[in-house]
Amino acid sequence: METVLNHHYSLTNVGLKPMEGYISENYLVTSDQGKYVLKVYDYSSQVQSEIEAETEFVNLLTHLNSSQVSRPVLNINQQLVTKTEEGQMLRLLSFVEGAFLAEAEHTPELFLSLGSFMGEIDVKLRDFKNPSIESRRLEWDLQNITLLKPLSKHIQDISRRKLVKHFFNQWDLHVYPILPQLRQSIIHNDANDWNILIKDGQVTGVIDFGDSVHTQLINELAIAITYGIFGKENPLIWASYIIKGYHQKYPLEQKELGVLYYLIAGRLITSVCKSAQEKINQPDSEYITISEKPAWDLLEKWVTINPTKAKNEFFRAAGFDIDQTEPIEEVLSKRRSVIGSNVSVSYKMPIYMESAAFQYMFDRFGNTYLDAYNNIPHVGHQHPAVVEAAQRQIAKLNTNTRYLYDNLHEYAEQLLAKFPEPLSKVFFVNSGSAASDLAIRLAQNFTQKKTVAVMEHGYHGNTRLGIDISHYKYQGSGGLGKADEIIEASLPNEYRSKFNSERNTGALYAQEFIDQLKQSQSEVAAFISEPIVGCGGQVPLAPGYLKEVYPYIRDQGGVCISDEVQTGFGRLGDYFWGFEMQGVVPDIIVLGKPIANGHPMGAVVTTDAIADAFDNGMEFFSSFGGNPVSCEIGKAVLNVIKDEELQENAKSVGEYHMHCLRDLKKEFPVIGDVRGSGLFIGIELVNEGTLIPNTELAQKIKNTFRERHILISTDGPRDSVIKSKPPLCFSKRNVDQVVDVLRSTLEGWKK
Repeated sequence: METVLNHHYSLTNVGLKPMEGYISENYLVTSDQGKYVLKVYDYSSQVQSEIEAETEFVNLLTHLNSSQVSRPVLNINQQLVTKTEEGQMLRLLSFVEGAFLAEAEHTPELFLSLGSFMGEIDVKLRDFKNPSIESRRLEWDLQNITLLKPLSKHIQDISRRKLVKHFFNQWDLHVYPILPQLRQSIIHNDANDWNILIKDGQVTGVIDFGDSVHTQLINELAIAITYGIFGKENPLIWASYIIKGYHQKYPLEQKELGVLYYLIAGRLITSVCKSAQEKINQPDSEYITISEKPAWDLLEKWVTINPTKAKNEFFRAAGFDIDQTEPIEEVLSKRRSVIGSNVSVSYKMPIYMESAAFQYMFDRFGNTYLDAYNNIPHVGHQHPAVVEAAQRQIAKLNTNTRYLYDNLHEYAEQLLAKFPEPLSKVFFVNSGSAASDLAIRLAQNFTQKKTVAVMEHGYHGNTRLGIDISHYKYQGSGGLGKADEIIEASLPNEYRSKFNSERNTGALYAQEFIDQLKQSQSEVAAFISEPIVGCGGQVPLAPGYLKEVYPYIRDQGGVCISDEVQTGFGRLGDYFWGFEMQGVVPDIIVLGKPIANGHPMGAVVTTDAIADAFDNGMEFFSSFGGNPVSCEIGKAVLNVIKDEELQENAKSVGEYHMHCLRDLKKEFPVIGDVRGSGLFIGIELVNEGTLIPNTELAQKIKNTFRERHILISTDGPRDSVIKSKPPLCFSKRNVDQVVDVLRSTLEGWKK
């Protein structure tokens, strides 16, 4: 190659240093005549056409000043391209001196100049036309981002893959519909931190014009911002400097800035998808992966940023007025004018929610909330697998179970595979409440008995029958008290045991309950309980309790029902179902909430014998239970739990959370008990040195967390138990956030 350069470019004393790249082989050339960049291509007419187009592009920009762009060097025959006997094409470019943006000290002034520089370039390119550039269809062109969707399969880390798919979905929702409305132009399209040159704290040059395309103008700014904010603690602030500088040179439109958050995400997922693909082809390439880590770091930070906050910051940077959000009081007033006043809201000052992603929720005012509370979005808010399953099926077929379709039996088979024998039949309904209601009907029909035994503080739904079997409801405010056909069991709470013995609490409570049943005038049709009683204060049934109770219930002719609405689907870490904690197998299982990640769905799982007895001539039909959309969503949830190892995550993160909380308990005696399993945790607060519930402190903690943008809630008979049941994608980093706020709140209370 040295001989070729001497022969065709009259360079002497040539030295070559390889530089990596995607399309061409690149070399840094040193010679007596100076430094150059050599690009070597495999010959094709298309490549030659693109080189000529790039040259025209560069020549247009040389007016900025002679040192700002890398210009083509003609060979001795005054040609831009040299063809070799080996069928290659050589192209020599001038070398532009300067430090790269990636290596420079970043200052607000530098980022303003970056914006200004790219704005000046785009002003010059505004009227530039070139058929070769305009006909390009590059994967690196953001308007072609859908070409990259298949590449996400190469991302080995499944949690990262779901993040990429989430932003693909957000692109389809927020960007794709308005692309035709955005201004278009030929742009540089690759203002990354290794293509921007710096001198004396200002941007002075740009290199590498090989990705220039005709696309949306705002993509230029999105790309410059993406690489500029790598590694930044407050990326929106740094992005705002670039926006301000660009807007001063080339005024932006509000609708362009309105989608900029998603365009930046688009460039990030383009980068990581291409890196994943190229690592297969060039696993040892440092060039290919040089920006992969900061891209992933930024993408993981980006998903925690409220898109409304980003849009507002971008508007402010360009001097636009931000969209005004209706005050909470007015929204609440509108709600109350049309919705029953006893339909509750959380917090004295409710949260006006806009959107969510995984364990983060976003309000209309730009705030991000860490969700340590909502157990319904089991695998994470807006999980892309769930979203896509719903979209695909609802566009194809949604009907009822009177027709045959594969979704129903396929999902039923997958769900039943999670249960031990003899649980082999499932009835689908549209809520946990409907499932509880049906479970009692099944039990009463099978046993031909009416009396139902329930757990103290238990909650099983909002139907009339559900309230009748929910101590939490019928003994609570507005309740009518216990019905005659209800028998209550005392909650076997190890922390607040009524027995003096510290051992065998479960057996002692079980014997008390059995004695109570023996004294009853009626045999029970069913005994229903949650394995961990949520409304009782996140109280796990004392070990061994159900081992004693279940056999007696069956011996006297009843069936045993486990309400797994809150405890099922791997939340408990060590157990997929809560009844496994007690080493028992129920006769009927009630499912709801997480079964479909927030989609309205419930189910009852039971035995052949109980299901067969229910077939007594009266048809069972649920208009929405088991519809194809619900079944596809249910399948997606099961697949995500397995593929992302969310049960294992619940175990490891839950154990870490419990360890941190128990350390706090040693430091703050107002924490009376820390209990639960996996990501189902209760923290009981008491007056120091007593068992007296500390409701005031619990409410203080709940509202302090809200102010610090973390969602938790309280429960228990005196509302003195902090409860945390987050989406199963919750991380140890999230736990640290929760524990830090809890510690600071308790320290303030202690003072």
